[in-house]
Amino acid sequence: MLTKRIIPCLDIKNGRTVKGVNFEGLRDAGDPIELAERYSSEGADELVFLDISATQEKRKTLVPLVREIARHINIPFTVGGGIKTVEEIEALLHAGADKVSLNSSIVKDPELITRAADRFGSQCVVAAVDAKRTDSSWSVFVKGGTEDTGIDAIEWMEEVTRRGAGEILLTSMDRDGTKSGFDLELLSEINRRVSIPVIASGGAGTIQHCIDAVNEGNADAVLAASIFHFQEIEIKKLKKVMAEAEIPVRI
Repeated sequence: MLTKRIIPCLDIKNGRTVKGVNFEGLRDAGDPIELAERYSSEGADELVFLDISATQEKRKTLVPLVREIARHINIPFTVGGGIKTVEEIEALLHAGADKVSLNSSIVKDPELITRAADRFGSQCVVAAVDAKRTDSSWSVFVKGGTEDTGIDAIEWMEEVTRRGAGEILLTSMDRDGTKSGFDLELLSEINRRVSIPVIASGGAGTIQHCIDAVNEGNADAVLAASIFHFQEIEIKKLKKVMAEAEIPVRI
């Protein structure tokens, strides 16, 4: 069985790491380079960098910051935010990213997934999906969670899989920053439908939440931000307890 991954997430705005609740009320969480270096040394399996205001501000992701973070870490590094073209993906990969996270741009242009996968390989393409519950289903939101597309999130994740995405980064907007636990129903539903790895995001507050995401939601990886940024949970302790629960992790 493949090991389950622990992935800290750096949400970046104006060059600083920030964190909010339900995508709102952002507060400063520190210098992204210092945090990245800390997570790399503490045993994180991967790192995700999301330039959360790039799409709304209609600008490209911060390539110089990506390059600087890559210099300070030795773990796989995913970058997202405002990426619209194969050329922009190439620039980020050359700057040190191992994968790119695509969200708003692939909703507008689904063929971008296929073009990117054909050019760089599916392993470089992460389809990020911000999903919010609407009655009995979930809807896809874009532009930093500000715009409801009306697209069914489960059907969309099936489509990105068919088009060549190598992984899905699934964020529950209802749970984001609440520390109330991952949306296990959503995770379970999508993991029944797709064969590619799914990263659970939105709601981590305790070690048990992370265990539940893997055991009950069948997540391949657990992504979190504030519990790591503010040192509420140590990565080494999280992995130790998960290993004790017979979850395969890289110690």
